[in-house]
Amino acid sequence: MSSSLPPEEFWGFLRPYTGPVTDVEPASRGFSSDLTALVRCEKGPFFVKAMRNRPGGRRDSLVREALVNPAVMPVSPALLWHAENEDWIALGFEVAEGRRADFGPGSPDLPAVVDTLNRISSLDLPEVARDWPEARWDRFALDKAEADLFRGDGLLHTDINPSNLIIGQDDTWAVDWAWPTRGAAFIDVACLVIQLIAAGHTAQGAESWAARCQAWGNADPAAIDAFAAATFRMYRSRARRFPDASWLEDMAGAARAWAVHRGVGT
Repeated sequence: MSSSLPPEEFWGFLRPYTGPVTDVEPASRGFSSDLTALVRCEKGPFFVKAMRNRPGGRRDSLVREALVNPAVMPVSPALLWHAENEDWIALGFEVAEGRRADFGPGSPDLPAVVDTLNRISSLDLPEVARDWPEARWDRFALDKAEADLFRGDGLLHTDINPSNLIIGQDDTWAVDWAWPTRGAAFIDVACLVIQLIAAGHTAQGAESWAARCQAWGNADPAAIDAFAAATFRMYRSRARRFPDASWLEDMAGAARAWAVHRGVGT
């Protein structure tokens, strides 16, 4: 196996779940894990996410993804096994056959993307997620009153992007529930707006797709305004911290275009 893949002892650890492994195809995206790959094996195939079993946010994201899976299976592949020892933690999912969504203007995937976000917003908030309040945008809000506009009891994916929406022949899946939270239901749709602008839509065009989402129609426009401004501040801050990450600058530009469109301070 490639030297970029986990060492031999890792595959021995997985063997009770996979049997002999015949091929490992790393995902093109999924940098938060030590392994994110399609694993073809005797008992599979499986989509496997794994990392070193060390305290911290990366491990916590895998634990959270395992805990939320029963609640999101209507729109996400099922978790088939969860393995853990002193050195490693790994999740094995059913494989979602398909391709990443195309968010570009005129894409035939956009109705399915909107439908998937509507399906996400219709999910019941599982009890485990009540202790996962969304707070990542809070420090970019102007004050506590604005941050309070992001509160709610919606189950949020929070990483809506083309790689995490898989278009299959008969269905569409939202994958990589690495950091689900509880918050205002419009937040996932707002994340889609930013991604659509980054993919080439005008802000008005992106919002026309958002308007097809129930959570958007139910949202307070003032909350959307506050979120648009906070999102720009967030991406601007990250782009300045990591100037070599050109994608952050692209996202900051998209967020700025949206904030300007909504007439909110940047």
